[in-house]
Amino acid sequence: MTPLSQAVSNALVVRTIPMSSDTDPSIAPKEPDLRVPLTFERVVAAVAMGALCLITLGNVIARYLTNYSFAFTEEYSIALMVIVTMLGAGIATATDRQIRVTWFADLLPPRGRFVAEVIATAAAIAMFFVLIVLGARLVWDEYRFEVTSPGLGEPQWIYTSALPLLSLAVMARAIGHLIRTVR
Repeated sequence: MTPLSQAVSNALVVRTIPMSSDTDPSIAPKEPDLRVPLTFERVVAAVAMGALCLITLGNVIARYLTNYSFAFTEEYSIALMVIVTMLGAGIATATDRQIRVTWFADLLPPRGRFVAEVIATAAAIAMFFVLIVLGARLVWDEYRFEVTSPGLGEPQWIYTSALPLLSLAVMARAIGHLIRTVR
């Protein structure tokens, strides 16, 4: 084999990098020791998901039996989906299970992976800080201009206030994750 063909052959060799799907799915990863347990987030997320399922089921049954939809239930469904999403983001952040692309970070040495983790967590903190600020401005505008929801006519800021409040909770979880990572 010539040196050129050997170099091409080596370049075409696919390296297998262990992925999270390669691990045994029956083995749950150990959760980190948290000062503030995730019980509250898990319970509220489960209750919100159950309420969302019941509202949707009721709407489907009513539509099937009467050919009419309870359109107002969509307001509750959207608010509950935001709550479930933000609580899930907080749980994922606290347990270090947030979505991320690690292909490049896995190619780095341990110190580089540590730096990448710190940068990624700092970026998450910055993003949720922006959500807090912009969400609070949106809540204030909806309160100030007395915006009401289209289906029920309730003040819209009541629904919208979940975004900055839960973003604050997720940001606090990200700060806790950053502290644990640096230690």
